[in-house]
Amino acid sequence: MAETKVVNDTETSYELAKMIAELALEKKAEDIVVMDLSKLSGFTNYFVIATGNSDIHIKSLADYIEDELSQYKVKVWQKEGYVNLKWILMDYVDVVVHIFDAETREYYDLETLWADAEKIVVRDS
Repeated sequence: MAETKVVNDTETSYELAKMIAELALEKKAEDIVVMDLSKLSGFTNYFVIATGNSDIHIKSLADYIEDELSQYKVKVWQKEGYVNLKWILMDYVDVVVHIFDAETREYYDLETLWADAEKIVVRDS
């Protein structure tokens, strides 16, 4: 049976969040933000929030992130949103990934809901 890595400390979960953000950037996700919830929440340390420009793009972003991380034996614990493809949530326990379409992201506005969290905006260099 293949060993699955468990991310369970803030430093390691930050590295995972950065890696996820970089993977999203590679696949042309927009408005990528990493939010540090480690001091605000007991359910996760980081959110990675990104926007896809179509339902196919949103699905391909999620699939790419999952496939790339599985090569490092990092497995998604839960995932949702593959039916309507407006918001895919991927739960890696200490890092939760939210991939939205623009309208759904604006409606739920997680950045304002978690306004006390430190935000790291990921830019294409």
